[in-house]
Amino acid sequence: MLKAIGSRKDLKQQLYYEFVADLLESKSVQDLKQYRHHIKTTRFQHSLNVSYYNYLICKFFHWDAVSAARAGLLHDLYFYETADYDATETHESHSAHHPQVALHNAMQLFSVNAVEKDIIQNHMWPATHHMPHYKESYVIVVVDKYCAALEYVAPSLRSLFRKVFRRKRAAA
Repeated sequence: MLKAIGSRKDLKQQLYYEFVADLLESKSVQDLKQYRHHIKTTRFQHSLNVSYYNYLICKFFHWDAVSAARAGLLHDLYFYETADYDATETHESHSAHHPQVALHNAMQLFSVNAVEKDIIQNHMWPATHHMPHYKESYVIVVVDKYCAALEYVAPSLRSLFRKVFRRKRAAA
């Protein structure tokens, strides 16, 4: 079952999946499963989380939800461990540099429209050098940070809840 963090829905059963299936099934996006991201998840899962919540928010506002979903999957399309990044080579922080790498990779591998380019390139604003040009790009700025926070906290909360419920059951 394909799920976003905090959701119980099977994303393969949602309209969302029709818009991103080609990306999700591609080897390059699947390869993101090999990279840890935000300590407790994979870059694939993080990208899926961001993609799905971008889609939901933009769909709610009747904005370009398809571009938001597709760019969400591609926004961290880089193939190196974040911890291995050497800022002395580029003179930029990883936060400012990786959107450029992700955009380059996305454009090499897929057809990417102007909205998707802007979303990928500016998802780390204000760490990036340019302000976003589209409202969908501002959505990812917030959603990316929201998902990162969930990814850090959710596993710890699940573990805490399991311990609490085990103690309650043992006491009963």
